[in-house]
Amino acid sequence: MSGQGSGGNVLAAICSFFFPGLGQLVQGRILAAILFFAIAGIGYFFAVLIIPAVIGGIFHLWSIIDAARFAGAD
Repeated sequence: MSGQGSGGNVLAAICSFFFPGLGQLVQGRILAAILFFAIAGIGYFFAVLIIPAVIGGIFHLWSIIDAARFAGAD
């Protein structure tokens, strides 16, 4: 993937839109994928408590932006 705005990053951002961390997994960043999925998933699981749901939503949005802006090692 050549950099920000490339087709691979757009695909990764779309993947992260549906499942937090999936875009990072598509890019080959396993640790980031696990962290985004775990934090957003735990936040959504405790959605009845409001604050964790907001935190989960923030991390979900962050995972989308992170996947879209990933530059890779050139």
